[in-house]
Amino acid sequence: MIGLNHYLVLSAILFAIGLYGALAKRNAIVILMSIEIMLNAVNVALVAFSRFVTPAALTGQVFAVFVIVVAAAEAAVGLGILMAVYRHRQSIDSDKINLMKW
Repeated sequence: MIGLNHYLVLSAILFAIGLYGALAKRNAIVILMSIEIMLNAVNVALVAFSRFVTPAALTGQVFAVFVIVVAAAEAAVGLGILMAVYRHRQSIDSDKINLMKW
């Protein structure tokens, strides 16, 4: 029987993979993908808690939909910014992006 602990372990593993990718990688697209993985880990935890703690209420699923909407907006804005930076700098390496410096 698959219980709440299994889903929370899966969520923790996904979040750890996303955190490693966001902190260790230098490519900005990989960083954005890692953030998406972390947001999906949160979605798994929200839906699991909703399913096992309050099965009659759909609060976890509603919050997961909101997180998906925010993630889609974040991806669109992030990719737009990356395209503008690439046109200006010809690189999306996060170590070389220093547009805010004088």
